[in-house]
Amino acid sequence: MFFDVEVKPDYEEFLKTLAREGTPERVHFMELFLDKEVQDVIVERFDLAKELDPSDPWYYHKLQINLQRFLGYDYVNCVLGNIKFPRDIINAEDTAPSEQTRDTRSWTDEHVGAIQTWEDFENYPWPDPGKADTSEIEWFSRNLPDDMCLIAGAHNFFEQVTWIMSYEGLCFAIYDNPDLVDAMFKKVGITHYELIKVLLQFDRIKLLFGGDDMGFKTATMIDPEILIEKSISWHAKVSELAHENGRMNILHSCGNLKAVMPALLEAGIDGRHSFEDAIEPVTEAKRLYGDKIAVIGGIDVDFLCRADEEAIRKRVRETLDICQPGGGYCLGSGNSVTNYIPVDNYLIMLDEGRKYGR
Repeated sequence: MFFDVEVKPDYEEFLKTLAREGTPERVHFMELFLDKEVQDVIVERFDLAKELDPSDPWYYHKLQINLQRFLGYDYVNCVLGNIKFPRDIINAEDTAPSEQTRDTRSWTDEHVGAIQTWEDFENYPWPDPGKADTSEIEWFSRNLPDDMCLIAGAHNFFEQVTWIMSYEGLCFAIYDNPDLVDAMFKKVGITHYELIKVLLQFDRIKLLFGGDDMGFKTATMIDPEILIEKSISWHAKVSELAHENGRMNILHSCGNLKAVMPALLEAGIDGRHSFEDAIEPVTEAKRLYGDKIAVIGGIDVDFLCRADEEAIRKRVRETLDICQPGGGYCLGSGNSVTNYIPVDNYLIMLDEGRKYGR
């Protein structure tokens, strides 16, 4: 049913596509991540682990290569180990489809955070970038097929501050304790910036892809000027560092960012990911700033959850008709492949992308 059109990884063409160097010969795909439950269903259905030994210490990493190649991606995501920012978590029962469910669904406490006072700030166990574990990246660098690359990110400045302080705590602190807020953004900023330096030491990492949700349906989560000063200024530093090292810097950020898009463009981001129909369809984003940066994904998550096969294929074709010409677009979901998206709907999206123009 799926993938009768063969796709072979070609990371160089993938990067050219993101760099807007002309209309690519085929559609390239890109996602922030696939929930583990979705991965597990695909691995089992298509027997992607049949030649792997589960007792192998690198089993998961070998499986990621198999999975990414099977799905048609040109890259594998990698991360630094031994880097933790402790935060307060709330758990609840997961209500995803039974085939893809997990025991609990977790999110960050929006009301109370680990840091609320200067004493909390001083006692917080800040991670040390100098102690980052690079073993995963080193293994991928040695074992990743030559036609694939690595992508990684370690820059979520605003989001990390809201996770540690809580969103509500940050909002109060902006007015009640602005010096603490300044210290938080400086500490988080420096830490992430140093982690980016570690990532850029690895030649197989060809692209930075950081996630920093800064908005909701109708606006940014805090005053745009504060966001520009305290968070987007760090994204500008990351872009500069990436460009100095011959890499692109792609930003994943959810929400309505219209008030800060000029600042993000000025900050030198090379692409933006995360588009929701109710906020800004990816086709509209392509029209507005597709001549300046790449736009990525945009097949709305709610749509992928509810639509039938015919509608998904039609939506993919219509999106590609607008976004594919000239390059600067990779097909994918509007946010990420969540465990509540029916797996078949996700595969249909990819399958139609494989067939497009052939």
